[in-house]
Amino acid sequence: MQHVKIYTTGICPYCQRAKQLLAARGVQELEEIRVDEDPQQREEMMRITGRRTVPQIFIGDQHVGGCDDLHALDERGGLVPLLAGE
Repeated sequence: MQHVKIYTTGICPYCQRAKQLLAARGVQELEEIRVDEDPQQREEMMRITGRRTVPQIFIGDQHVGGCDDLHALDERGGLVPLLAGE
């Protein structure tokens, strides 16, 4: 299983939806970075993604995008293979 990193805030419903989908697809551990608790992490997230909204999701070295992007990837059948490192 690939390493999953997700930038979140504590009150974001899209972050919760993304984490629920990842859990449903077998992700048991993920690196969650709370940008509401560490403004420097938000700046880092914006620098590497070009986006300011959360969640921002990385699977392995690949930036997947936000919650809608994650769900679209899953609907296309691409999420499980990406998580498996295929």
